[in-house]
Amino acid sequence: MTGFDRARWLALLIPFGLLAGAYGSQYIGGLYPCEMCWWQRWPHFAALPLALGAFVIGGPGARKALVAAAALAILVSGLIGGFHAGVEYGWWEGITTCSSTVTPGSGKDVLDAILNAPLIRCDVAPWTLFGISLAGFNFLISTLGAIAILALLRKGGNA
Repeated sequence: MTGFDRARWLALLIPFGLLAGAYGSQYIGGLYPCEMCWWQRWPHFAALPLALGAFVIGGPGARKALVAAAALAILVSGLIGGFHAGVEYGWWEGITTCSSTVTPGSGKDVLDAILNAPLIRCDVAPWTLFGISLAGFNFLISTLGAIAILALLRKGGNA
């Protein structure tokens, strides 16, 4: 397996794995995302089709460009995660809005949902492991993963 092949697979598996973990923690673990959690997901959503394109596009230059673009999207998610983790740890102030789990319905249903919905704060980590929050793990995995992808691309190999 060439360095390019490794880079291409990392560019696909990192956002897929992190999004699977995010949705698993949300729908299985009950950890609803705050606004900043959603911000971290969007670049991974962008990275997936870019990485998939690197498996189906014909020219080697285009494949490398797609992998590099996916790596940059992954890096953006990691940097957002780093900012979010800093907010959770109290290193700096974050945004002033938070999220709730309200879904549309009738007027009375929406009001009841608003009044009963949990408030998801951006400055409180709902879960940690070894003192690292989910945003912190996204920062570590995405940033290091993007650096690894870009290093593998620089190292070369056949596209």
